[in-house]
Amino acid sequence: MNPATLIILSLLLVSWPIQPTPSHAFDSIFSFGDSYIDTGNRNLLGKKFSDPPYSDYLPYGQTFFHRPSGRYSDGRLIVDFLAEEFGLPYLKPYLGKKGSFRQGANFAVDGATALDPTFFKQHNLTVGVSPLKTTISSQLQWFKELKPSLCQTTKDCRDYFGRSLFIVGLIEERDYFNMDSRTDLNMMMSYAPTIVRIIGGTIKELLDQGARTVVVPGIIPMGCLPSILTDFNFHGDNSSYDLKTGCIETYNKLSRYHNSLLLKAVKELRVKYPRAKIIFADIYKPVMNFVRFPQRYGFTSKPLVVCCGKGGEYNWLSFAMCGSPHVTACQNPSTYLNWDGLRLTETAYRYITKSWLRGPYADPPILDARTK
Repeated sequence: MNPATLIILSLLLVSWPIQPTPSHAFDSIFSFGDSYIDTGNRNLLGKKFSDPPYSDYLPYGQTFFHRPSGRYSDGRLIVDFLAEEFGLPYLKPYLGKKGSFRQGANFAVDGATALDPTFFKQHNLTVGVSPLKTTISSQLQWFKELKPSLCQTTKDCRDYFGRSLFIVGLIEERDYFNMDSRTDLNMMMSYAPTIVRIIGGTIKELLDQGARTVVVPGIIPMGCLPSILTDFNFHGDNSSYDLKTGCIETYNKLSRYHNSLLLKAVKELRVKYPRAKIIFADIYKPVMNFVRFPQRYGFTSKPLVVCCGKGGEYNWLSFAMCGSPHVTACQNPSTYLNWDGLRLTETAYRYITKSWLRGPYADPPILDARTK
């Protein structure tokens, strides 16, 4: 994409408001993933295990909700902006089990993985696995448990889910984060096909249950995350970095490889399910644009520095994370790309959502997929 085109697209993303679509293109939304779209399931699990997460405390939620809302950001997430677009209520966490889920449910949980915890142990990839860790398979099981309350017959389910928007993804980077720090790039890349195969299998099951419009997000440029930049500092070895952005190129290479496999899986599913709309939603490219050209999007602060954190080159240290005592947030989160070292700010999520609804970073754009 040439620079002139990029400038035009960035201006459009900044100027486009998110407004309810008059046709109410979807009657409900169901989401599966991790902290990028979790609206409270991790909080509910934490209370069950007497382990409240950081997101249970301010300054999480300060920008929009003005209180902790179970979301790992200063405000709204991608799923919240999608709900606003289609005139739907914000997604309730499934584990809350309160009220009706006729207009959708959120199964996403912070820390969720595609791989089962036993996989990590069997391959000596991690030191230990918390009982709070959930997988995409467990989220799919929750969906199946909820299904009888939403529809009864096969026809009813196909009609109902055919008017629903499904989001499956923004989860897989956790599989790589959970691998032991000694795991090298080639080893992590060797597990990517297995991770993608699990995601693809989940999508297939949802399609068989009656889903007809599925958004499949890729993963972010992991090498641009302040937490990765801090934990895997190469101490002056410039060959490991992209000198134009300051990101760790080896981790971004892993992200690109994973996304290429995921896009291939999406294309294969389109062939098997020609009547479905299976949307590949690219989060890698918009985030890289934010990093390369932060001023165009209003990110006047350094794009690799955390808004809510404390200490270190990137304002992020593992023992002083956002939500901890004496850790404060920046004065204006809207000028920051990264919120807490791992997740993004509300402003960043708004731009990403716009690029998925109307393009150019969704294939096809969500609005086009529903209207055609």
